[in-house]
Amino acid sequence: MKTRRMFWLIAEKIENLIDSGLYPPGSRLPPERELAESFDVSRPTIREAIIALEVMQRVEVKTSSGVYVLENPKQKEQETLDKVSAFELTQARALVEGEAAALAAQSITAEELSALESTLNVMKSGVGAEAADREFHLIISKATKNHAILLAVENFWELRDTLPQVKNAYANVCSQSDKDRLLEHQAIYEALKGRDTQAARLAMHAHFNRLINALFDMSEAQALEEVRKKTTQTRDLYSLNHLLAKH
Repeated sequence: MKTRRMFWLIAEKIENLIDSGLYPPGSRLPPERELAESFDVSRPTIREAIIALEVMQRVEVKTSSGVYVLENPKQKEQETLDKVSAFELTQARALVEGEAAALAAQSITAEELSALESTLNVMKSGVGAEAADREFHLIISKATKNHAILLAVENFWELRDTLPQVKNAYANVCSQSDKDRLLEHQAIYEALKGRDTQAARLAMHAHFNRLINALFDMSEAQALEEVRKKTTQTRDLYSLNHLLAKH
């Protein structure tokens, strides 16, 4: 137990040195002997620490070459997340949730239909509509009886609620379309209630298609506003009005 605690401690120290920039991605760690002397531990402890770092995908051991530092997988993941746009997320949701609705139409229970109807009533009231929206989609995902689909949809909502670029875009669009959203959810509900696979898929696609178009409209409006601001700034810069005002 003591040995295990020691090599994890050394692995953590080496990882901290990597994160500090002392050993950047692509660089080679010092030889095992030097690391052992530097941390005042045995070489077997260093070997165990390196194995731990390899499992964590922080280093790569190349036979007869040495131990090389890899890019931080968490940083790579974050860089990928930063590139996810509201358009990409909405398209992905449409593809997955369209099929989820079609599948759910075959297996949804009376209890799940009742739960969906309850979320519609909440949306109609206007109080707690956002939470009801999320619950509506998750109920359908659960109704598929497919845990992988449920996990995917839960992850989509996590991205929707945590990625700033997506969260802001959705907030601007959803706040202006409560009526449309309610009608679209009602159409999805009726298709599921009727056990109509194709209608459920189309209703879900229609819901996301309207959302994508709304996102484009918002993006265009923002772009036009940005152009207007730049034009105004340029006009002010080169305007001769201040000279004419003297006469």
